[in-house]
Amino acid sequence: MLLPRTSYILIFGLGRSGLSMARFLAAKGYAIKATDMDNGKKIYAKELQGLGIDTQIGFHDQDTFNQAGAIVVSPGIPLDTPCLLQAKAGNVPLFGDLDIFSQYNQTPVVAITGTNGKTTVTTLVRDMLEASGITTFMGGNIGTPLVDYLMAKKPARVVVAEISSFQLDLARKFTPEIAVLLNISPDHLDRYEDMAGYCRSKWSVFKHQAKTDVAIINADIPDPCQIRPDPASQVYEFSSTPGTRITRGAKVKNQAIHLILPKRFLDHPVKIDCTDLVQVPGTHNLENMAAAALASLCAGGDITGISWALNHFRGLPHRLTFVKEINGIRFYNDSKATNVDAVIRALACFNQKVVLILGGREKDTDFTRLLPALKQVKQIIALGESARHIADVCSQVCKVNMVPDMKAAVKCALDAARPGEVVLLSPACASFDMYENYAARGNDFCALVNNPELMHHG
Repeated sequence: MLLPRTSYILIFGLGRSGLSMARFLAAKGYAIKATDMDNGKKIYAKELQGLGIDTQIGFHDQDTFNQAGAIVVSPGIPLDTPCLLQAKAGNVPLFGDLDIFSQYNQTPVVAITGTNGKTTVTTLVRDMLEASGITTFMGGNIGTPLVDYLMAKKPARVVVAEISSFQLDLARKFTPEIAVLLNISPDHLDRYEDMAGYCRSKWSVFKHQAKTDVAIINADIPDPCQIRPDPASQVYEFSSTPGTRITRGAKVKNQAIHLILPKRFLDHPVKIDCTDLVQVPGTHNLENMAAAALASLCAGGDITGISWALNHFRGLPHRLTFVKEINGIRFYNDSKATNVDAVIRALACFNQKVVLILGGREKDTDFTRLLPALKQVKQIIALGESARHIADVCSQVCKVNMVPDMKAAVKCALDAARPGEVVLLSPACASFDMYENYAARGNDFCALVNNPELMHHG
């Protein structure tokens, strides 16, 4: 048994993941306590107490941590939190959701990780498999906790899981039958000691795989830290870079995905023409589609289902989505771009001049990496906690205008842009300085753009 029954299990963090975990483990007969510093989580106290779960909300009691048989840490909580460090020093084991899910799960898993594109690929794999007649459960970092599947009455043939580095940090047993690594670029460096630590976390998705499992890897991931492992599983690669040779996997070339796989997956090489998929622009999205197609084929999907899903996919909210055209100026919402690499990819989708709205809460962000991509940027409008940092770095290559909020940013963008140009919200930062999440930030931007009073000022 993975979790001890000698004492209670402490659930640390009562977000969606922590709540589901508390309900699941209580149903399995474990003695459970739950704690969260946020007073707002008191709304869950009555329900949890009804399940026999003691709650400590609005405060943390170090004794509660020290005396636990084990602590299940919700993914968003830093592992260097003092009360965790002290409990760990006293030999209290820490667990994450992936290992507990793995202990009870009997369904094959497709696990998707990477700095950018996780949600898009997870959604595509779900759509491709469903269109191929394969029932799925989609969860993980995408929003629905994986243990919800274990409590569901209707089993699926495949679990499609978006996996974050935070989840992988505590995974000792997690072994997905198919694991996908989309890309790695600097992110969350406020949480990791250095880039090597972040890279190790991402690569660990393959750590426990056997030779019967499948690893799908972007062939162009740089390895400056020289920590890329050699997975024991069967490796398939994908690439959009001219000159990168793919012998087994997928090559993106001339707006098409070329699939080359063993006969048990495909009788012969297949070309999927993506020319008409204008709703989801950018080479990075073709890479996402290639990775999703590979994962789906390896999980039992077929080309008919994959092609249907690609032709019906319209992209996801807050990911380079077109909002509106006003006076010949096209407005795009890319609020999900919470790191520099995502912004670079977004800018590469446009040939026009761009007015770029940047800023928010940074994660030890290196904005100098953005400078080569700013050639087509007419003006940066900077807001949030990082505005001054952005201005200091980027004003050497283009005009930077600092504003106090999104309303001022949208007004300023409309003044700066001309017909035929683009206004792009692609922040390179988290949203938590001003908004609850990236979706709230994107929704605010869209509401302002769609506000006729604001957009026709002057």
